[in-house]
Amino acid sequence: MITDCHVHIQPFDLLLSPAALALMKKRHPDFERVMEFTRSPKAFLNYMDEVGLDRAVLINAAAAEVTGFPAGLNTMAAKYAKENPQRLLSCGSLHPRHTTNALADIEEIVRLGLRLIKIHPPHQLFYPNDYLRGMKELELLYGEAQRNGIPVMFHTGTSVFPGARNKFGDPIYIDDVAVDFPQLKIILAHGGRPLWMDTAFFLVRRHANVYLDISSIPAVRLLEYFPRLPEIAHKTLFGSDWPGPGVPSLREALDAFRALPLPEETKRQILGRSALCLWP
Repeated sequence: MITDCHVHIQPFDLLLSPAALALMKKRHPDFERVMEFTRSPKAFLNYMDEVGLDRAVLINAAAAEVTGFPAGLNTMAAKYAKENPQRLLSCGSLHPRHTTNALADIEEIVRLGLRLIKIHPPHQLFYPNDYLRGMKELELLYGEAQRNGIPVMFHTGTSVFPGARNKFGDPIYIDDVAVDFPQLKIILAHGGRPLWMDTAFFLVRRHANVYLDISSIPAVRLLEYFPRLPEIAHKTLFGSDWPGPGVPSLREALDAFRALPLPEETKRQILGRSALCLWP
């Protein structure tokens, strides 16, 4: 069962700031088709069949300062996935500084049955361990996610979107989260690329609850960034970051990964089996 753990199917016209939307349109050759998929889960499921993808985790992240923060984002994500909840895994988000009732917002994520929570430090402009410096909303979020078995994905590495602050993308700050919430399943999106890949590799090996997401890493660079990738294949998830900048199609992302000089067992593990540990 092939799973893409990082696909952006979002209401881009509502979510993205004008500058971010302009960047998406400039970088993606088939943006109008992407917009069709955001409106029609049936159309996107047909596209998944076309490229040979069994499941997709649909990423959302509320980031008012950089990309946008439409009201009802989590409800929209849950409604979209209802078309086929076995194949479409919905993702929710919370912005600690833009919530008036963090506990209620977290309870909504649980009630809606969202399968993942996304934290985007370079866009949300805080460090993942800022609960140690008074951001109690984060502590509540991690605690409830841990209790309810909902994985939390962190964007690690840089961002090209206008307004992003890349200092927040260093994954070392997630070390505290992994220590303080040892039963919380943590996913390091993008493996800290292109600056902190060694840190990401260290965290995956150090912590039983930390996983690696290889999305948006060009396949030709993957083994350069992670030369010991087979050692952590059991905790590595295939992801495309489609339709993000530099990812023209899901098929190309899948084909490029399959072409890598890796053992077939390693490829099968990363393409699907590791995801079953997080989303059976």
